[in-house]
Amino acid sequence: MNRRYFLGLALSAAATPVLAKRTNRRARILSFRHLHTEEKIHVAYRIGDHYQRDALHKLNTFLRDFRTGDSAVMDPKLFDLLYDIKRRVGDGDGVFEIVSAYRSPLTNSMLRKTSRGVARNSLHMRGQALDIRFSDVSTRRIRDSAVSLRRGGVGFYPVGIQE
Repeated sequence: MNRRYFLGLALSAAATPVLAKRTNRRARILSFRHLHTEEKIHVAYRIGDHYQRDALHKLNTFLRDFRTGDSAVMDPKLFDLLYDIKRRVGDGDGVFEIVSAYRSPLTNSMLRKTSRGVARNSLHMRGQALDIRFSDVSTRRIRDSAVSLRRGGVGFYPVGIQE
């Protein structure tokens, strides 16, 4: 083995972990404002391929049922979807406005009595749904971005939703 080959091999071996670390350490940051509680949160929920346990716990608490105080484990894939929507609409500093997040069975039952649009087995009760708006971006544009990602059902309420 000549010196040049060895040096090239050593440099490529040394560069590979550095590149991997650089790409795997990208923080995914989201900002939220809850329309019912006026609470705000700005959190790096994932770094590289690793969800941040403390950040997810904070999000679970933030996205609790504001009527009962009950919380649930929110599906981290929801946050990935929101992050990708945020990137698609090109608003890196935008804030997601939470209209509806986790709903306890009690809250869901109460809402079903007053609204036709509430499902008996709503994904909100499983921590798998959020109703959101995004600051300075039309709801239609958010919907179109979400649909184009092809990752599940997307509800659209052009008139506005109240919970």
